[in-house]
Amino acid sequence: MAMVCLSDFEAFAKKYLPKIAWDYFAAGADDCTTRDENILAYRRIRFRPRMLRDVSVIDIRTKILGSEISFPVGIAPTGFHQLAWHEGEKSTARAARAMNTCYIASTYSTCTLEEISAAAPGGLRWFQLYIHRNRAASQQLVQRAEALGFQGLVLTADLPYTGKRRDDVRNGFRLPPHMKVKNLERAFEVCKMSPLDPSVTWNDIYWLRSLTRLPIIIKGILTREDAELAVRHGVQGIIVSNHGGRQLDEGPATIDALVEVVEAVRGRVEVYVDGGIRKGSDVLKALALGAKCVFIGRPALWGLAYKGEEGLQDVLRILQDEFRLSMALAG
Repeated sequence: MAMVCLSDFEAFAKKYLPKIAWDYFAAGADDCTTRDENILAYRRIRFRPRMLRDVSVIDIRTKILGSEISFPVGIAPTGFHQLAWHEGEKSTARAARAMNTCYIASTYSTCTLEEISAAAPGGLRWFQLYIHRNRAASQQLVQRAEALGFQGLVLTADLPYTGKRRDDVRNGFRLPPHMKVKNLERAFEVCKMSPLDPSVTWNDIYWLRSLTRLPIIIKGILTREDAELAVRHGVQGIIVSNHGGRQLDEGPATIDALVEVVEAVRGRVEVYVDGGIRKGSDVLKALALGAKCVFIGRPALWGLAYKGEEGLQDVLRILQDEFRLSMALAG
């Protein structure tokens, strides 16, 4: 079967992944309203195309926090890549380097930070952090990431508790015995409760700043009020995100929230967006509304499920080609 758009990869992953893995990746919170709205909101946005603009040469490169990437699509942090492909996050890192874009590695990776770094030396990588009750372990993770050459620290702000994902509850989701959350297995093997720290506040950004010289990007912002607080607390970037609709249901679609956040920030920090991007035209819509770059989550996992790093490169290449075509046709 020819893979010509991202939904082809989605169909493949749904057919061939074990049900428990597919359900985990596909899950949204509660009724999945926000998960689905992330996609539907893009379909309501229309272009105003301009003609006779000389689109014979199109440059789709951009820079994020000073690093050049080949086009404005990066890979969002998602957990447990070995559920999709046996080499897990190592394949993700290699695909991102091959396509010259940014990969945000998750705290909940099934490969260690060292393995991810060694798999794709020289690639542009940021590290996504959940602050845990065990602050010493969180500190160690940040310092390991910096020492390994990760170039940004992405603090996820929207997960004080895990949202209710009904299929995971029904399936009794847990990782297979041969897989581990590699970066946490020693630090949290004695933890009897959720390791996530629900007491985290804006002041913890100052604590993070004391640990590292890496730029801090905050992920999970959906309102102008929180965007203004993020700027006030000295972050270098904001990812407008609702965790793929996996946390609070009935919140705004990220592309709708993007406009409010961009207006609040007024160019003081870079703004990115994830959630619901399925076509190159979606990327163009996000950039037209003020995003510097978009990040894809589930589509990256579908690419891995299809053919590992080669499949993920295919997903990125399709988005790249569609984005370039959309730019040209929109003038």
